[in-house]
This record gives sequence, structure tokens and C-alpha cells, in this order.
Amino acid sequence: MTGDPGLQPERTRLAWRRTALALTVVTVLAVRLALTGDATGALLAAAVVLVWAGALTVCWGRAASTGPLRIGTRRVPLVALATAALALLAVPLALRGLW
Repeated sequence: MTGDPGLQPERTRLAWRRTALALTVVTVLAVRLALTGDATGALLAAAVVLVWAGALTVCWGRAASTGPLRIGTRRVPLVALATAALALLAVPLALRGLW
């Protein structure tokens, strides 16, 4: 029996696009905070941009796929790891911006 996937693939692709957009916003804010400071801030900004680029590659590839989405690939944990890394890198930038 073949099932009708309905709108689930489209919802999944839209979720990946929202994830990419959220990561982009966090990256822009982190870079903005980092560029107002010293060399440490610049290094943190570079790390944030590198993590963002990797996560964006995965998210955009998943959002742009036209075939059925496979579940259980190794890319999903990479995006989760990149999101956690962005959060950890943004904490010192946010603390620095408060002082």
C-alpha cells in the first residue's frame, strides 16, 4: 500500500528554511556584537560564521531537496550540534555586550 505523504514533505522543507533563517539571525547578531570589540571578539565572530556556514549548508540542502526526505540521516545531529555551538559562542559575546 502506498500512502499519500500529503503536505508533510513541504512542512519539513519549510521547517528547515526556518531553521536556516533563525541561525542566520543569530549569526548576524553575534557578529554585530563581536565587531565592536577586540581581537577576541573577532575570533569568536569567525568561529560563529564557520559554524553557521556548515549548518546553513545542511539546512539549505535539506530545504531545497525535491525528492522524499530520508529520516535518520547523520545531518540532523550536525545541525543540532551547530545550534548548540552557536549558543555557546554567543554567550561570551552577549555577556561582553552587557558590560
